[in-house]
Amino acid sequence: MARRKLAGLRVLVTGASQGIGRALAVIAAKKGCRVLAAARSQPLLDELAAEVRTAGGTIETVAADVTRPGDRQAMVDAAVRHFGGLDVLINNAGIGATGHFMDSDPQILRTIFETNFFGLTETTRVFLPLLKRGTTPAIVNISSVVGKRALPARSLYSSSKFAVAGFSEAIRAELAKDGIQVIVVSPGLTQTNFSKNMLEQKARMPMDHMRGMTSEEVAVATLGAVEKGKNDVTLTVRGKLLVLVNRFFPWVVDIFARKKVRELFADEIAERKKKQEQAAAPTAG
Repeated sequence: MARRKLAGLRVLVTGASQGIGRALAVIAAKKGCRVLAAARSQPLLDELAAEVRTAGGTIETVAADVTRPGDRQAMVDAAVRHFGGLDVLINNAGIGATGHFMDSDPQILRTIFETNFFGLTETTRVFLPLLKRGTTPAIVNISSVVGKRALPARSLYSSSKFAVAGFSEAIRAELAKDGIQVIVVSPGLTQTNFSKNMLEQKARMPMDHMRGMTSEEVAVATLGAVEKGKNDVTLTVRGKLLVLVNRFFPWVVDIFARKKVRELFADEIAERKKKQEQAAAPTAG
């Protein structure tokens, strides 16, 4: 895709009350975009709107949950009412969980997919008529590095992001006839409250999100991808290295992943081995 000018574009950001979404709304407004910020918390949206307007930006808000059909339509209605349409849809809303699959509650996986995948796909669906009439229209799907290479204890979140990647690749070709670009941005660790808001945290080795990029850095990179017309962007040095190694030597990542799991569950493995040896030992008499 050709480069596009951000100033004047009508941009919707979902999950805009915190973290990456909030940073996207603030920075997009600073770049001259007319921003529609959507999230479930109206008080947090009010704080965001006050900050943006104080800085001279243009922003409107709509309290909405992407998993609810009525709320998705409310976002469409707000885009039409405030801006007369939409040019860029940024699907950012997302939730997560950590822990091994066998220990997880089946409902947790369904809840994650309801937001991360179905919420994203159905929000995209309802906005397509507006985007087709937009100026240099684009759909931006915020994914994750673990949507390119899955890691242990991240199976639930990772699978939802793999689904987003597949959906994005398919509609990128489908929507080319309408001039709508589909962009996937895959952040690595990011300094947000994402880990604190997870549905479950059962991983034995938590990831230190404070070592990652800031929300503002992710937002700048995302808007840069929109501006430059890039289709796919992977962020952080570690994220890029993981994807690169996995592309050519996936077995290397497999080895390290299995090794780490065995280290974390060394006591459990030793206990199981002990029981197996006792069961196999001949009994006296």
